Amino acid sequence: MTSTFKPESVMLNLKTYVMQPFKRRNQVKLSDLKEYFSNPKAADQILSKGKNPVVYEYCDYSTPEVEGHLTFGVTTIYSGKVGKEYYMTRGHYHEKDAAEIYLGLSGRGLLLMQTKRGNAAYLDLKPGDIGYVPPGWGHRTINTGGEKMVFFFVYPSDAGHDYELVKKKGFAKIVIEKDGVPKVVDNLRF
Repeated sequence: MTSTFKPESVMLNLKTYVMQPFKRRNQVKLSDLKEYFSNPKAADQILSKGKNPVVYEYCDYSTPEVEGHLTFGVTTIYSGKVGKEYYMTRGHYHEKDAAEIYLGLSGRGLLLMQTKRGNAAYLDLKPGDIGYVPPGWGHRTINTGGEKMVFFFVYPSDAGHDYELVKKKGFAKIVIEKDGVPKVVDNLRF
């Protein structure tokens, strides 16, 4: 396979977690995510006060969506909750059987994964932890700490993303604060 892409060096500043150069940057606000939380009414209450906080943002070095290329980048999830549920990414399945790697850089949280049948697993993700998402497993990352959670990710560029299944049912488990600590509990919507 020939490629028009040339080798390139990308710098990740390990103090600021800014990646240069990047090809795409996106901020995801609460209004973009309210249906992904187990209690959308709690999200509506925040939004009704004129607040629409950034829940997470990412920048990536995306390559053509063809076999052989990798996309990688950095995601930052801010600290906060909607009701009792911690801030999180949307979560998705890959459209193609593909794995993904996450490397914790700052803060702490959980990497929540599940099969389409609802078999769930989760891993701690803190600085230095590497989380492996096997092919076929949906995944979402949750910030359970009091500061920003930052992680590096890499996946095959042709993997594709299916967010709709997660939007409809959520994940079988959610992460809430109970008695001041994170708890993984059943999602009643699932």
